[in-house]
Amino acid sequence: MPTRANDLLGRRLHDLRISVTDRCNFRCTYCMPKEVFGREFHFLPAVELLSFEEIARLVRIFIGLGVEKIRITGGEPLVRRDVDKLIAMLAPIEGLKDLTLTTNGSLLAAKAAALKAAGLQRLSVSLDSLDDAVFRAMNDVDFPVARVLDGIEAAQRIGLAPIKVNVVVKRGANEHTIVDLARRFRDTGIIVRFIEYMDVGTTNGWRLDDVVPATEIFTTIDAALPLEPLEPNYSGEVARRYRFRDGGGEIGIIASVTQPFCGDCTRARLSSDGQLFTCLFASKGHDLRALLRSGASDAEIGQAIGRVWVARDDRYSEIRTSLTKAPHKVEMSRIGG
Repeated sequence: MPTRANDLLGRRLHDLRISVTDRCNFRCTYCMPKEVFGREFHFLPAVELLSFEEIARLVRIFIGLGVEKIRITGGEPLVRRDVDKLIAMLAPIEGLKDLTLTTNGSLLAAKAAALKAAGLQRLSVSLDSLDDAVFRAMNDVDFPVARVLDGIEAAQRIGLAPIKVNVVVKRGANEHTIVDLARRFRDTGIIVRFIEYMDVGTTNGWRLDDVVPATEIFTTIDAALPLEPLEPNYSGEVARRYRFRDGGGEIGIIASVTQPFCGDCTRARLSSDGQLFTCLFASKGHDLRALLRSGASDAEIGQAIGRVWVARDDRYSEIRTSLTKAPHKVEMSRIGG
């Protein structure tokens, strides 16, 4: 197994986000717009997905390269059948310090107990508004906000915590509801993280004018619920932390567009068909599934991953505005957020 190494910008490999499916039961306008991902869209057949055994094998290899934190994503990971069995396979792996999952919450009420029993440590839930009409419009499948809240409450009740709620803030869609979210979850132990609308992929019609900058998000919430800054929990933390001045908990703001954090990025991403991506905004991946299925040894796969990582120089968010032509980028539904 190769030794741990840094990339060309001195960043170590510490976090791995694993997509277990490219499918989702929502059609959020900023991620999987219905005009593109409609009934005729061809999702990956089951044979092209990494099996749970293949994922577990890769996790062991990545841990040998320095990864300590695994996040299960999608698509929507809870639409992958028996995903709790994958959690049970990963949880006992030696060296894995943090195992978490990101979900839209639609199936969480029914599956929270199984995830907790399998060994899931933490949970993030995407919830863009408490206003039912706004939420239904943004998920674009008419899914009610109450059922996501039921899932969050079920997870809290069984002790699947801490829970974070992720809110993508888009101009003209939901920026007028962010204070409601901050107020709803204060004093609950749940941390709400407000995320600038990003130009992930090429199908969501992203425009800079649709971005609500972090400074505006902060000012809006601070005016209603006064905030003060907190120190990061760890180097490379993507969210800037703020606590309510009255002691009612904290929020986070993720400013990938206006305040890039490429310099501290320690994350790699694995798509559901086994492609390794070294940036959320990457144009191409590196095929690990072919290595897995061609009989390569763990050492050979580890060496291949190491070669990809040490050659990494991704810093798209830092150079976005200097690009004369927008590159073709992988869709977020393939590699998670």
